[in-house]
Amino acid sequence: MNIRTTIIAILLIIALVAPGGALLGEKEYPKFLEEPWDHSPITVYVDEQNIPPHYSPSYPATVDRAMEYWENGGNGKLSYTPVFELVNTSDADIYIMWVENMEDVTGAEEGVAGFCRPMIANGRYVHADIVLEVGDYKGFSWQQYGDANMEQLVTHELGHALGLGHSNDIRDIMYPTYEQRENLNPLLVETTYPFIVMAILTAIGISGYLAVGWLRYRKRRQRLENELLNEK
Repeated sequence: MNIRTTIIAILLIIALVAPGGALLGEKEYPKFLEEPWDHSPITVYVDEQNIPPHYSPSYPATVDRAMEYWENGGNGKLSYTPVFELVNTSDADIYIMWVENMEDVTGAEEGVAGFCRPMIANGRYVHADIVLEVGDYKGFSWQQYGDANMEQLVTHELGHALGLGHSNDIRDIMYPTYEQRENLNPLLVETTYPFIVMAILTAIGISGYLAVGWLRYRKRRQRLENELLNEK
């Protein structure tokens, strides 16, 4: 009886922990719409005019990589192949903008780093707004998102703009969370790079000096110990 109970418990744990377990089958992948756009290409406008204080000029490049991800097949859950076109008008199909912090600016719940708000008419998307924050609070300090984290956020929200809902597979880009892969402020790195290099070189120099001094001290101590032993 104990063995049977143990086996059942193990199977239950596997079913609950395994990403994308039996609760959501392959054919039941959640979608808002199967084919949300009735035209191609899908136009995208990246707002680089109305930007928050900690906006990084490197963020638009993350949009490019996110669009490329979905154009190349994405997570394999789309029933169509999207084609994007960047345009210089806010009347685009998809409008992407950044805010300083989602909770402070939009009143969103804690932990929400971005959202996609599609407008639907006659079973099709006619427009979609994507809003992303540039950072969040970690304890009492505010930290800006690095490019890797921003790319993940953009890709996730762009998936919503293509008709996909949330996945329960933690490995899927549409899983409703994100892993902060880096906390490096891209602006900070760009402006302070020479100082960072100088600090590293200085640290290496000091470490080398201390190491040489320690070796000299060790040799001197051994010599003195040998002289004392010979005298005895």
